[in-house]
Amino acid sequence: MVSAPSSNDLRRRDRIVRYKPYVPKEGEDPMAEYMNLLAMLFSMCGLMMRFKWAAWAAVYCAFIGFSNSRSSEDTKQIFSSFMLSISSVVMSYLQSPTPMAISYFS
Repeated sequence: MVSAPSSNDLRRRDRIVRYKPYVPKEGEDPMAEYMNLLAMLFSMCGLMMRFKWAAWAAVYCAFIGFSNSRSSEDTKQIFSSFMLSISSVVMSYLQSPTPMAISYFS
């Protein structure tokens, strides 16, 4: 139940701001940020769990994130996700140099 404001209420009614959900502007597309995040996650899976498919998915996501990025974005983050994905592929093939086998059909 909502009670009437009393004299002990310390909230200031003039400072209350109603919530307005964020509406992205016309030129904003979060695809590059999502792909960079996916590239980091897939590359960590490729490095830690030695999944070659995850390492290749990281390279794919890093390329998409790089191609969709704007020039005003932080280039360190894009470069680090790209290099992490490349190192994930290299390390997974240095660990076991056999080609990636599709285990679903064998």
